[in-house]
Amino acid sequence: MNQDIIRRYRGNPILTKAAIPYPVETVHNAAVVKHREEYIMLFRSHLRTGRSILGLARSHDGFHFAADPEPFLTPATEGPFAAYEEFGVEDPRISCVEGEYLITYSAYSRSGVRVALAKTTDFVGLERVSLITQADYRNVVIFPERFNGLYARLDRPHSEITPWSIWISYSPDLRYWGDSQLLMRPQTYHWDEMKIGPGAPPFKTAQGWLSIYHGVFKTMDGAIYRLGVALHDLHDPAKLLGVSDSWILQPEDPWEVTGYVHNVVFTCGAVPEADGTVKIYWGAADSVMCVGEANIADLVELCLE
Repeated sequence: MNQDIIRRYRGNPILTKAAIPYPVETVHNAAVVKHREEYIMLFRSHLRTGRSILGLARSHDGFHFAADPEPFLTPATEGPFAAYEEFGVEDPRISCVEGEYLITYSAYSRSGVRVALAKTTDFVGLERVSLITQADYRNVVIFPERFNGLYARLDRPHSEITPWSIWISYSPDLRYWGDSQLLMRPQTYHWDEMKIGPGAPPFKTAQGWLSIYHGVFKTMDGAIYRLGVALHDLHDPAKLLGVSDSWILQPEDPWEVTGYVHNVVFTCGAVPEADGTVKIYWGAADSVMCVGEANIADLVELCLE
């Protein structure tokens, strides 16, 4: 495999806590979309309490980001979300579906971790919609199109019964989800054998829906997080056309190997471009944000090989 399948941006890391105009300890695991020719990044930050909030940064080129003066989403203090967000909000994903931006994020509380759904049209106003999973779920990504009138999502229950595997579910209204199927499992003695989970929301190619996922391998020195890629059928996303046998990115740069959590590259966002490339964004060692570019055709070929 070509080790340079993802070409790291030479200016990495692209966003650190030093660039945030309010006190945070990390900047990582960010969702990124292009909205009206502006790149919008929703990033997770640890506070000194150890709990997380979501901030927003903007860019005109996808590489140089400036953070808004205030956080974008902090834990609810009243209403039905308050009890489930009291320990923080984490790891957002953004999908644009029929003109609305759907934001999924992990809501942490003494009841475990659930996934919440919010929506916006302009990244100014925000409406919390629903808590769309029970505990313990993470890593929900929503496909940008409906299938036979139904929304579709990939998710990852936190379970040792089917160890940390990727499932697909459907919904008529974004609130109630079902028809769940097991889609991908970790592979024994493989780079993702400990657990896998959806990363960036899938994006459409001529050959199928491309989804970038994370895989974890346990070593004598702890776990290492890498990225892989899978291809789903255009009309039936529960049908996998192929999964890359090798990873597409692993921790190598100093800020990926060492940080808040060592040896982590973790994506929550990817932006396909008109020139056939895709910008892939990843949190490095749960500390800073990085970006790289890949040819979409190369990623598809990896899956079909």
